[in-house]
Parts: sequence; C-alpha cells; structure tokens
Amino acid sequence: MTLRRLPDLTWEDVGALDLDRTVAILPVGATEAHGPHLPLDTDVTIAAAMAEAGGRRLSAHGLEAVLLDALQYTPAAFAASFPGTISIGGATLAALLTDLAASVQRAGIPTLAIANAHFDPTHLRALHTAVSAINAGGVLRAVFPDVTRRPWGGRLTAEFRSGACHAGQYEGSIVLARSPERVRGEVMRELDDNPVSLSAAIAEGAQDFVAAGGPQAYFGSPAAATAEEGHATIETLGDILSEAVIDALGTETWPRTKEQT
Repeated sequence: MTLRRLPDLTWEDVGALDLDRTVAILPVGATEAHGPHLPLDTDVTIAAAMAEAGGRRLSAHGLEAVLLDALQYTPAAFAASFPGTISIGGATLAALLTDLAASVQRAGIPTLAIANAHFDPTHLRALHTAVSAINAGGVLRAVFPDVTRRPWGGRLTAEFRSGACHAGQYEGSIVLARSPERVRGEVMRELDDNPVSLSAAIAEGAQDFVAAGGPQAYFGSPAAATAEEGHATIETLGDILSEAVIDALGTETWPRTKEQT
C-alpha cells in the first residue's frame, strides 16, 4: 500500500480506503524561535519527517497510511518573547485535537497517530490530555509516542538525551536533511555551544528560554549539525512512530513483512 496525503485525495478516495486498516497521521509542531539559524517552523519540519518515515513503514506492513496537514500552532510560551513565535493556550490545543479526532472518526478511520516534535511542557500536557480523552471514547484509537519519555527517548541522539536540545545539533541536523536551503549555514557554523540542559532548567522552574539560559533561543551544539545525522534520526523517528502504532493495534491485525518472519 502507498503513503497518501489527505489534501491530495477526494472524499470518494477516502471512502474507498480499506478503512479498518487505515491510520491517519498528524504531524504536530510549533511556530517559534529556533536560534538565529533555523526557521520558525523547525518543529513542524521535524514532525512531518517523522510522520512520513513512520507512514512508509506502516504502509510496508500492509496498512493504509494517510498524512494529515501538520498542526503548527501550539503552546509555545518559552519562546513567546522572541519575534515570530505564535503561542496558543493548552486548553485550545486539547480542544482542537479532540475535535479533529472526531472528524477522523466520522470518516471511519479507526486510528490516529500523532508525530510530535515540540516539547513545551504545556504543549505536552495538552497532547496527553487530548489523547486520554480520545481513547476514553472507545471508538477512535489515538497513539502518541512521547519521545520525552521512556522507552522512546533513549533511542535518540546523545544531545537529545542530554536535554540541551533546542535548535542544536539534533534539530539542526534534521532540518539540514530535509530543507538545507532554509538553514542559515554561515550563522550556524559560528554559533558557540550552549550545553545548558533545557529540560533540567524547566524542572527547576524556568519559564522561558532566556531564564533557562538560552538568550538566543538555542541549546546544544548547532555548529555540529550534519545532514547525515539528520537522515539517521528521521529513520529512528519513523521506527518509533510505526512501532507505537503496531503495538497499539496488535501484531495479529496485518500480514507480517518478510523481514519480520
């Protein structure tokens, strides 16, 4: 089966899908400051890459993978003081996700997978709130592999695991792999490392990037980013998404590929 994009389909195309075996994939990111070198939609770029890589794997398992348009406006309070950042409330995001899920359900699609690449704490709480509400309904299955939690995060790069990860080597590498023309390469190569752990700063009570130790809205080692690392990370993210869906569905629900037998 092939990977499809919902905006490219007609309503008749959607109706003709093998709906019982269809998974809708929603990329979720943010529009927020990512240093002086990466575009505001870096998280959206990463989420879309994860969704596509995961969708290809699910298609290889005989499932219908349908990519939804990315959700790119979410809570982003940590970057709110930087020009260009757009932030909404957590309740707004949770309500939007549950409404979106209701539409997916009405279309007859039984599974919604979320490919998330934004880690603002309010944003993550809203995602978990929405997923719990959706799953409590008992009709649509929502799958959300949160890479800030075990076991998923341990499979990502050392910088990601360190918590010093926002517009650094991890994120910069993925954007270089996906859209190198959108990276300010000369600026990126001149940036000093910022080894401050954003996740630790959040745990200690920091409320924005500046207070957390990121006055230029980046953490980590942006100058070390490479497209090669980005391609490898995208493949890992695709594995994470597809494996989470497979775990949720149960291995008996589709034919195994040759690699699995």
